[in-house]
Amino acid sequence: MRTTVVAAALAATLLAVTALFSSPPARATAAPDRVAASVARTAAPDRLGDCGSGQLCLWAKPEFTGARQTHELSTIDIESCVPLKTGTTAQALANRTGRPVTTYQSAECQETGEFETYPGGGTWLPRSPYQVRAFKVWEN
Repeated sequence: MRTTVVAAALAATLLAVTALFSSPPARATAAPDRVAASVARTAAPDRLGDCGSGQLCLWAKPEFTGARQTHELSTIDIESCVPLKTGTTAQALANRTGRPVTTYQSAECQETGEFETYPGGGTWLPRSPYQVRAFKVWEN
């Protein structure tokens, strides 16, 4: 008798679970175009900036837009402050130099303003928390 009661309870549970998962999905109450647009916005992956291997790329605007500056190890001194051109700043970056890069809010690489170091193995930063005005590339 005990086995029959346990078997009946399991069967009832199985039926309830099966009914729960086999129900047709609920209909969306919003207009189909708005639902599709909402899904597209949330499902779309972030676009990474185009930056070649061995380069440090800086964009004037967030999300890898605006004018792009490209720097390579052969044109900069390691562990030296490299200011951006006068009057320019960067708000997005990609570090593909293979070395750590520190970006600075200060055009003189002073640590009294904001600064942050990014690994060189492939770092994409779509929105810097401050205006980048200079950088340093470090020895590994």
